[in-house]
Amino acid sequence: MGLDTKNTTLLEIFDKHCEDLRTHHNCGVNTTAKFMQYVRTIILIAKNNGWLHADPFANYKFHTEKTERAFLTEKELERIMQKEFDVKRLEQVRDIFIFSCFCGLAYIDIAHLTTDNIRTGFDGNAWIIGERKKTGVKYRVPLLEVPAAMIEKYRGAMPNGLLLPVISNQKMNAYLKEIADVCGIDKKLSFHVARHSFATLTLTKGVSIESVSKMLGHTNIKTTQIYARITDNKISDEMSSFAGKVGRLEHNFLNQHKI
Repeated sequence: MGLDTKNTTLLEIFDKHCEDLRTHHNCGVNTTAKFMQYVRTIILIAKNNGWLHADPFANYKFHTEKTERAFLTEKELERIMQKEFDVKRLEQVRDIFIFSCFCGLAYIDIAHLTTDNIRTGFDGNAWIIGERKKTGVKYRVPLLEVPAAMIEKYRGAMPNGLLLPVISNQKMNAYLKEIADVCGIDKKLSFHVARHSFATLTLTKGVSIESVSKMLGHTNIKTTQIYARITDNKISDEMSSFAGKVGRLEHNFLNQHKI
């Protein structure tokens, strides 16, 4: 069923807005698609309430591009962790970034962390427990040694029970670029890379995708699957293990046929 003239005109307006978002506001293809999906939600509400007779998005396809989410390799992470900084602001930003790399919390959630978020879990160990500011979804992450040490390092330095000296996200990202340069890391380092690195590292080290999804506070495991990339190191480790298990089979064949 085709669209009537009125709805076609409306789609043309949407297309013009998409073009403006990309050209005048420097929005990427995926960001533009996300904005238009918000618009579509409003349109569907209007249609369901009888304010519109047809859905102008009925035959409209949102175009997105597959993107690779930046993350740090284990060696790059270690390089940042071992770096000695003479400048206090860089040291603090590094510490908070590393904190996120070992727990997966987003910037806004770390900025609001208080002593109330550190609780004793069912296993008798300390956990970070709270709700994501972005979605309201609960997260529960065991408190590892490094983030525990960061909390102890900055204990009492912040008011109102806050745990870490978190500065603005804009300044944090600017200082992270400095840290990347100093550490010789040729990647666009932002604070969200820490969350990506946590997800990638845990999955690479064998933590189940269900557990990682729960710790990240994802509502849909498909979101977590974005991080389930296969790294060369993982392939090497797993194939080395496999080679050991089929070694006898290989050797018998080679010896039998004198290859």
